Amino acid sequence: MSDCSSIRPIEVDNILERLRGLSSAEDFFHTLGILYDAKVLNVARLHILKRMGQYLAEEDFEGLPDRVIAARARSTLERAYSDFESASPLSQRIFKVLKDHDPDKPAERRGAFVSLESALKPFADQ
Repeated sequence: MSDCSSIRPIEVDNILERLRGLSSAEDFFHTLGILYDAKVLNVARLHILKRMGQYLAEEDFEGLPDRVIAARARSTLERAYSDFESASPLSQRIFKVLKDHDPDKPAERRGAFVSLESALKPFADQ
């Protein structure tokens, strides 16, 4: 787990606006006061933040007090982090590039296939 001895209670005022201004995964964890394992975060940081964003998109914060919004934001990050504590980013497949290249699904045929041999054949006959 990270050394969060410097983490203080969450400052809840305008939490969503402050989260929008953060630039690293560590900043999110520190701002929301969540312990994390650096090994997990180093492997899945973008996936965790993407998943958190998906969870936050499901929330309706309209008219809620800042402390409730902060608690929900914290909960979504904890939930996203837990998704990747025991599962790899590859198994979760939250990014399009990973979804499109699932080894369990056969590759799609895209148009006609022309072999290199047939493409070079006219040159071989000369």
